[in-house]
Amino acid sequence: MIKRIESTQNSLVKYWKKLAVVRKEREKSKEFIIEGFHLVEEALKNKSQITQLIVREDVDLPMLWDIDDLAMIEVTATVAKEFAETENSQGVFAVCKQIEVVADNFSRVLLIDAVQDPGNIGTMIRTADAAGMDAVILGKGCADAYNPKTLRAAQGSHFHIPIVRADLMDYVAELTIPVYGTALEEAVSLTAVEPQEKFALIVGNEGSGINPQLLSKATQTIMIPMRGGAESLNVAVATGILLYTLVKA
Repeated sequence: MIKRIESTQNSLVKYWKKLAVVRKEREKSKEFIIEGFHLVEEALKNKSQITQLIVREDVDLPMLWDIDDLAMIEVTATVAKEFAETENSQGVFAVCKQIEVVADNFSRVLLIDAVQDPGNIGTMIRTADAAGMDAVILGKGCADAYNPKTLRAAQGSHFHIPIVRADLMDYVAELTIPVYGTALEEAVSLTAVEPQEKFALIVGNEGSGINPQLLSKATQTIMIPMRGGAESLNVAVATGILLYTLVKA
């Protein structure tokens, strides 16, 4: 039986709205909300993560979706607007559980230090997934992995690759694989580095770069050569170049 909600004052609606806009609510509940056909379809590949499937009353779901055993809730257009994050919402949402992952001994891992833009975080998660990394570790000062903008930028990679929050200083101290940090001083060109089977890559804040104490723990500092007039690259773009150069095919 499909439950239907018509009131914006319903407690579930208020909860979904909090999940969409309040980081502390996501951290407390260990849940997050996704929006749109593509993200929900990716979530369905790990169906155990979905706690509720929410569908606007005028929306038809794809016939091939396996949703028989999911808790499904139909909402009116007015209710959907309460927690929709996009202007032209597709009207399909899912509440998902955050997967608790231990910061294990991954062979290929991306470490992100204090990157504050959720779009950049999401793009880096997606890029790490595409490059075949084992995990993404978010350090202090990073944007929330489950911010709606992060989720949209990652395009479903949250359901493919482990995302861990950890103290990067502590994590790096335990690593036995090569650790590469990005900087301009005392750095070798990326073109001089051989692709690796196992490695960790640290990327840092959009303006100030990697924390100097953390950077000092790197095995090697590397830089992307700038052949034109630009002084720097967007951190997510730089991460893509670095990962695809370092990963041994």
